Amino acid sequence: MAMDIADILSAEATQTDVRAATKKACFQRAADMLARASGMRAAAIAAALAAREELGTTGFGNGCAIPHGRVAGLARMHAGVLRLAKPVDWEAIDSRPVDLLFVLIGPAEPGVEHLKALARISRMLRDRALVAKLRGAADGSALWALLAGPLLPARSAA
Repeated sequence: MAMDIADILSAEATQTDVRAATKKACFQRAADMLARASGMRAAAIAAALAAREELGTTGFGNGCAIPHGRVAGLARMHAGVLRLAKPVDWEAIDSRPVDLLFVLIGPAEPGVEHLKALARISRMLRDRALVAKLRGAADGSALWALLAGPLLPARSAA
């Protein structure tokens, strides 16, 4: 069964015009947002994101990055989307600065869900038309609507 983005991404975890000038600041903004969604400490989330980034860039290309990490005590996957007000140097694989972050945190225990989520997100971010629409979204609600609409399976009205 394909991963449902709505299982890990909430409307409250989509933000536009985020002001952050460095990777560290991006991690902190993402951690603050995901702490509210997950109930975990923001410091633990920011540390997990920074530790993963030390292993190599999560800059995906085309101005997108997928920072991700594993957090002890986290019961399930959580995701957030940040569109930065100004692009940040991310040492991305194509050397372009990043303005669109799809942030993913998962349980510390190894599992396939983390890899499935990364694969799904990377496929989404390869869709240049979708990425252009995400960049043009008026606000976090519009960003959420773009992600929830065409990417999620239709829900039947029971």
